[in-house]
Amino acid sequence: MMDDFIAGCIGGGCSVVVGHPLDTVKTRLQAGKGYKNSFHCVLTIYRKETVTGFFKGMSFPLASVTVYNSVVFGFFSNTQRLISQYRYGDGRRPCSMADLTLASMLTGLMSVGLGAPVDLVKIRLQMQTQMVLAENLHLAANVPSGTTIPLRSVALPAPRLYRGPAHCIGSILQTEGLQGLYRGAGAMILRDVPGYTLYFIPYTLLCDLLKPDGTSSLHPGSIWLAGGLAGSISWVTATPADVVKSRLQADAQLQRKYKGIVHCIVSSYQAEGAQVFFRGASVNAVRGFPMSATMFLTYELSLRFFRSF
Repeated sequence: MMDDFIAGCIGGGCSVVVGHPLDTVKTRLQAGKGYKNSFHCVLTIYRKETVTGFFKGMSFPLASVTVYNSVVFGFFSNTQRLISQYRYGDGRRPCSMADLTLASMLTGLMSVGLGAPVDLVKIRLQMQTQMVLAENLHLAANVPSGTTIPLRSVALPAPRLYRGPAHCIGSILQTEGLQGLYRGAGAMILRDVPGYTLYFIPYTLLCDLLKPDGTSSLHPGSIWLAGGLAGSISWVTATPADVVKSRLQADAQLQRKYKGIVHCIVSSYQAEGAQVFFRGASVNAVRGFPMSATMFLTYELSLRFFRSF
């Protein structure tokens, strides 16, 4: 049904505008260096880049995530209908919990094909202002061989590699090939398959709980609450895989650190401990609520509008 795709498109655009500032904070915390906590990250971005720093790289997600969410919500809704048609002979019959789980997992798997390049470009653009720590650089100097120069306190501004989304895509294709656009896709599968399951199912359960009776339409406030809670649940539980995905996708901007998912997990754990995999979890919880609340509310209200004719 085309109305699901159109409603998903409208909801996706609204959710990007609401959630992108905190998405920038989340990405810097997970893949960047030099931030003590979420509040310190927010202050640092504001002081060095002003308010515009929080919206860095938003033009590409705004254009692409609208299409992405259109496909995700359209695919999820139509997959439910196909499952009901196949199992019960009636596409309008409500799905069981097992059917919802299957539809959610298939949606998460499908979403990676579209979402991996979108996330990669967004993260590369968001990370452009990161500082290059001198301890990671091999600097040549006119000093005797074997002499060590302590440079850990020096920070150099990272060069601006990309002029915008189109230039970023072109540069990645030129230097890393088509597979470069799908760097981190494996970690994204680990994030999105369970992530969408814990997105759509809590939303469905919460909507059922918040209905005054079994047949009436939900109040917009109830949709907003159910969507926000479902988003927070999904994003918090997806944080460990999201950390790995962000690090893999931000990698290779200057020089490659990680060989793959396992190497990224092991290296991150050895360098920063188990807590590294929950970095940005609080931001994900806070960011997930307004983004998902906006997404579901605009999606459901758009569907009602289209189906009122």
